[in-house]
Parts: sequence; structure tokens; C-alpha cells
Amino acid sequence: MNIRKTVDLVYFNAGGGHRASALALQAVLQTQGWPWTVRLVNLFEVLDPQGKFRKLTGSAPEDWYNQRLARGWTIGMAQELKLLQGLIRLAHPLLVKQLQQHWLRTEPDLVVSLVPNFNRALFESLASALPGVPYVTVMTDLADVPPNFWIERQPQHFVCGTPHALAQARALGHHDSRLHATSGMIIRPAFYEPLTLDRASEQRRLGLDPTKPTGLVLFGGHGSKAMLNIARRLADTTQLILVCGHNQALARRLQALPGRAPRVVVGFTADIPHWMQLADFFIGKPGPGSLSEAVQQGLPVIVVDNALTMPQERYNAQWVRENALGLVLRSFRRIDHAVAELVGSLNHWRTSVRRLRNRALFEVPAILADILESAERLQPGLGTSVRRLPAERR
Repeated sequence: MNIRKTVDLVYFNAGGGHRASALALQAVLQTQGWPWTVRLVNLFEVLDPQGKFRKLTGSAPEDWYNQRLARGWTIGMAQELKLLQGLIRLAHPLLVKQLQQHWLRTEPDLVVSLVPNFNRALFESLASALPGVPYVTVMTDLADVPPNFWIERQPQHFVCGTPHALAQARALGHHDSRLHATSGMIIRPAFYEPLTLDRASEQRRLGLDPTKPTGLVLFGGHGSKAMLNIARRLADTTQLILVCGHNQALARRLQALPGRAPRVVVGFTADIPHWMQLADFFIGKPGPGSLSEAVQQGLPVIVVDNALTMPQERYNAQWVRENALGLVLRSFRRIDHAVAELVGSLNHWRTSVRRLRNRALFEVPAILADILESAERLQPGLGTSVRRLPAERR
């Protein structure tokens, strides 16, 4: 008798991209009809089920990170990452114990991590609680930030969205049998849907001129103060769509800016594909999600790479250069010159961007199925008696 497998997707809300990837993967697994029960697992809720951290500090663990992104306070994050990783190492025995109890209680057949920094504790807890249950890390960044960020030295599977990330895993001694390449990052299914709107009519409705290039300015779900400088420097020359996310104060300041060029200010929206379809190019930080979404929509990009760029996003600027996807600046001080350069060769950049074909969302399910099948061959009956063995010791 075939027993329905349970697949857990582990995420947290720092930055938003991890949760978005988990939701996208869950959606495609259901759409494709895989015979699995797919569960979303918020790691911080597992580690702090009573919300003691929020009660003590007034905010969730990931809030400090999201607030810093909104304010643009990203300098020094490389040092803070090392501090965070040191605290995680100190807490490792407690983390493993808490996670062991979680796995024994929930008994998954496959665990898929979409988060960095915690993969050692997640793997060790699963391996000790439920021997034989495979563990997979799906990287939601274009590259690792060694050591101990995404890729750990432990016998697990890795799904890598770039040749660079794959080479990093090999350099740490991981065998090809546990390495799985995809053609890019996981993005939501909506970004693969064909254009259905009347682009020119929608632009006119919003007060934009369909005959002129439009830039989409996006800095994640919490916006960034950098958007104010960009809007000021382009206020008289370039029509813009500025997506501010949850940052209502930023949206009000952008709406109040004077300027001759048309401008549309958008608050939080789940329909980023709609706004990208109305744009001709992208301006923002080099985040793996927003970059991948823009490229999927055929938008050349303008991003920065400097001391304020977060450690996990520094390779992304190199990726933009290597694939000729747009322009990489040291700062947005000369954004007006960069826009003029990009717009002057817009067809060239569009052709270059369209060469990339990212099908990662549809490639990962088959990879997970192969991993599950291999685990079942190695340990027939995994998911029944073998999986229950540790639970009987509770």
C-alpha cells in the first residue's frame, strides 16, 4: 500500500524571499498533482512557539532585519552576520533539542529548507530524530556566503540556482549525487503567466505616457529611503512606478515630491507581475528574488554594489554583469546618467535579458521526487516502521 508522503518546507519571514519561495513551491507542487502532503513550517514559530521573544522585545525576531532594510541601514551587516552565526553556534545544542522534538511530533518524510544559517541544526536534529529522512537545502540566494551561511559540510542535498553556487558546494567536498542544478531562483507562478492586459490603455489610465520608457523602482516589501533620492534625480526626466511595500511614510513622501515626469506610487501589492508588465526597466537593490522576477518579465536592471550591499547579495551584481542583464553602479547618485545610457540601448538590453530562461520553480519538484525515491530505495518502508522508530522512544 502506498502511503502519502509528507514534505515540510521550512522558511522564515526575514526579508520575505524565503516565505515567498516556500509559498511558490507549495503552489506548484499542488498544481502539478504530486501525491504529497506539503506543509509550511515557520522556523521561528517552531523555536519559539509561545512567542516569548515578541513578548519580551515587542517584535518578532525577523522584524529588526526588515526594519533595517526599510531604513537603508545595511552597512555593517557583514559583521553582524558573523555575530548572529556565533550566537547560533552557542545555541546549537538547544536548537537541536527543540527541533528533534518537533520532528518526532510531526514526522515528515522529506524536509526542505529555504533558509540560511540554521541548516546545521536542522540537519542534525532531523538525522538524529528520524534517521533516513532526507534533508534538502534549496538556496534562495544566487551564491553562498561561506562559511556556515547556506552550505554546510554534512551529508545532505543542495539545490543550487547558479553554476557559481554549484561550484561552491563542490569546493566544500559535496558529491555530485547530492548536488542539483536549476536554471535560476524560485519565483512565484504568476511571473510565468502571459501578458493579458492592454498595456498602453493601463498606462494611460495611470497617467503614464505609453510612448515613453517607464522605470519600476522596487526595494522589497518594506521599501527603502534610497527610493527618495532616485525619484528626486529622475523627477523631471523619467516616468516611474515606485513600489513602497508596507512603508506608508515613504509612499507619502514620494507622492509629495515635485517633478514634471509622470509618477505612480504604489503601496503594498501582491501583484508585482502586473506592475512589471507596465515597465520597461527595473531599478532596485540586487536582491535575488526581485532581480529574478524582473529578468523573467524581460526587464533590464540597474542596481548598485557598494559597502551598503548586504553580504548575501554582493555576488548578484557580478551575476548581472556576467549575463549582461543591465548596469551596476557604485551608488544611485548618477542614476539619471545610467537611465539615459540604458534607455539609449533598450532593445539591446532586452535581447540580452530574454536569453535567460529560468524554469527553477518547475524543476525543483522533480528533484524532490528523485530524492524521495532514492531514500525509499535505500530504506524500503521509510515513512512507516523505520520512521516511527525514534518516536516510540518519546
